[in-house]
Amino acid sequence: MKARIDVTLKEGVLDPQGKAIGHALQNLGFAGVKDVRVGKVIELDLAEADASRATEVARQMAEKMLANQVIEDFRVTIL
Repeated sequence: MKARIDVTLKEGVLDPQGKAIGHALQNLGFAGVKDVRVGKVIELDLAEADASRATEVARQMAEKMLANQVIEDFRVTIL
């Protein structure tokens, strides 16, 4: 079973990479961009047949290693 973990910075945490991308997009003529936030996507191929078990395993992985819960939020999706 495949799982995707989307990791994003929490609201209020500064995102210098997002700011740089937003500035570059405006310089390229995309004036409608108000804010950019950068995150990461982690895709896992799990040896689980049960979707709820796969969700729980992926959540534990994110909590223990894949996301820094002090400054990041994460969302687990089973594909």
